[in-house]
Amino acid sequence: MLSVFDQGAPPPCPAPFNLAAHVLAPAARLPDKVALAVLGPSRSERWSYARLESAVRGTATGLLQAGLVPGDLVLLRLDNTVDFPLAFLGAIAAGIVPVPLSAALTAPEVARLARALSPAAMLHDAGLAAPDTLRRIPLPDLRAMRDLPRAEYAMGDPERLAYVVFTSGTAGTPRAVMHAHRAVWARRMMHEGWYGLTPEDRLMHAGAFNWTYTLGTGLLDPWSLGATALIPASGTDPATLPLLLSRHDATIFAASPGVYRKLLKHWGKTRAPRLRHGLSAGEKLTDGTRADWETATGTAVYEAYGMSECSTFVSAAPGAPAPPGTLGRPQPGRRLAILGPDHRPVAIGETGTIAVARGDPGLMLGYMGAPEATAARMAGEWFLTGDLGAMDESGAIAYHGRADDLMNAGGVRVSPAEVEAALGAFPGIEALAVTDVALKDQVRVIACFYTAPEPLDQEALSAFAAERLARWKQPRLWIRTAVLPTGPNGKLSRRRLRETWDETIAEAANGQA
Repeated sequence: MLSVFDQGAPPPCPAPFNLAAHVLAPAARLPDKVALAVLGPSRSERWSYARLESAVRGTATGLLQAGLVPGDLVLLRLDNTVDFPLAFLGAIAAGIVPVPLSAALTAPEVARLARALSPAAMLHDAGLAAPDTLRRIPLPDLRAMRDLPRAEYAMGDPERLAYVVFTSGTAGTPRAVMHAHRAVWARRMMHEGWYGLTPEDRLMHAGAFNWTYTLGTGLLDPWSLGATALIPASGTDPATLPLLLSRHDATIFAASPGVYRKLLKHWGKTRAPRLRHGLSAGEKLTDGTRADWETATGTAVYEAYGMSECSTFVSAAPGAPAPPGTLGRPQPGRRLAILGPDHRPVAIGETGTIAVARGDPGLMLGYMGAPEATAARMAGEWFLTGDLGAMDESGAIAYHGRADDLMNAGGVRVSPAEVEAALGAFPGIEALAVTDVALKDQVRVIACFYTAPEPLDQEALSAFAAERLARWKQPRLWIRTAVLPTGPNGKLSRRRLRETWDETIAEAANGQA
């Protein structure tokens, strides 16, 4: 039996189509329902579906009046406010192509990305760094557009370009990922395959507006169903998240594992009777954090796996929990395989590259300006994720890490994800990352970097590892660190861990010379 998951294709995307029109369609039948509540410590800002759609379509009118035309690219240099999704959808409604950028980027970094795209303009919050060489539409002008007459949606081929996002660049140069309008239609596979989302839900996402995880899971998906999105205001103290979750009757909570850890420190005796479950993505949730959430809330947390090029496509869900040791199963409508070096499906249980069918409606159009890089990710009918995994007979996929993250332990290749999963339940560990590092004699050994309130007993850690891992998979070094490095999208960067270690060893060697 081969490692291929295929239970039939999803319904095709309608045509003509516009991503923004699809997301805001519920406004016609639910004009007065709260679409968005921005949760502050004392008061909340509420947006009805009618107000939301009017602001988006007014923004579309303003961008066109500013001289932009359908097909133009515009950079979004906007902070963690509602301005971000309004501008994103306003541009798409007009047929203009938004390019969200991380608020943390410096002006030189923005300039480098802009050179690769040649955008027509930049929607700019003056509080964010930006190069002087780009045409700017300042935030006050952008906000004034909301009250303009509503533009008609620019309908067209669902295969045409809708927006561009950048990969994290943790493995090298960030790539500009082009997504079609149909990408939002493909997200419907997540509604059942991950969220268990219904129109009655109140989904709280504890992430920044200008993070694509928040944009998709926290806003676009709830709005496309007519549900209510709850977003903590910018600067919200993590200590207040349990109170906000309870006070505003959140039924689903979504965040990255790091936010879960902060929230649970302050959960106390919080009661959230309407909460049904949590959602996690961005990095691996440790067993300890999962157990703490279940104890505190009495609900499960479901993880998803994906990437900028295809959003999430493997997940656990309320109706389909992940078997132990796995990510979950491909979402209904997906076609996935585990491929060997010859790009053919391997037998069930064998490790290979996780691959997504090139016909998946959520898959990118390609990397902008990089046809060779795009071609390198394709193999026949498959898109190669670059991640390793193994599929069982039910279709569940065990994650074995990125192909370029595999560790060399005495000549044996070891998956960091396997080691991290085995160690995540050690008491006191908040987060951890495992990679191989070079010692002074250039011998490579496995090192475990971890965050914890206090240093942990290394003998106890080694004994814990010995009970769960073969000798060659056990860390030789245990290193407590203040934080684990991540890329702009919040994902763990093992490459930066290795680089930091190498720099430390080099400095020590120079000091002894």
